Amino acid sequence: MNLEKKLDKYILDHIDEEDPILTELDRETHLKVLGARMISGNLQGQVLTMISKMIRPTTILELGTYTGYSAICLAKGLQEGGKLVTIEVDDELESLARKYFEKAGISDKVDQRIGSALEIIPTLSEKFDLVFMDADKREYPDYYNLLIDRLESGAHILADNTLWSGKVLDKPRHDDFQTKGILAFNEMIKKDHRVEKVILPLRDGMTLIRKK
Repeated sequence: MNLEKKLDKYILDHIDEEDPILTELDRETHLKVLGARMISGNLQGQVLTMISKMIRPTTILELGTYTGYSAICLAKGLQEGGKLVTIEVDDELESLARKYFEKAGISDKVDQRIGSALEIIPTLSEKFDLVFMDADKREYPDYYNLLIDRLESGAHILADNTLWSGKVLDKPRHDDFQTKGILAFNEMIKKDHRVEKVILPLRDGMTLIRKK
């Protein structure tokens, strides 16, 4: 076992145990869904829960539901009567996520939407305290532009995969639009003086953004 794997194991051995419902969801996702490595997992999930509990949001927007793991983690920090709107383009994942929202007891807090985030975001009337961005990387700059003026001072955005397996360090292929999207987003955030920002080297990189 190399050092990185040893450190990963040490970290997991010294944080809270995974919620049994999330363990079950992780297992079913790996058994039934292609691309299961996209699931947040225990470490990132615990970080999402901790940040959500620190912020204590009334409203959360999630871009990219996948099978619902991160939504369940984020919902743990909602204030009483709070709401989480989660958007997923793949309608085949809807029933699996809904099943686990029910198991986790958060169905009444979740507004599950299916479709393009770029089309759905403009229809939302809520003011969001926390946004978790984990959808199509090509569209990250567009998501940000749609959302930033709608966020109040002190609102937060968490953008996942902003180190993109290290691909941000090299010039992308001409047809690698996912990497180009991440690079454009990272540069946009760097230059936007309306926000404070820090990239956390967690898994595939997660940028924490706070609107001034």
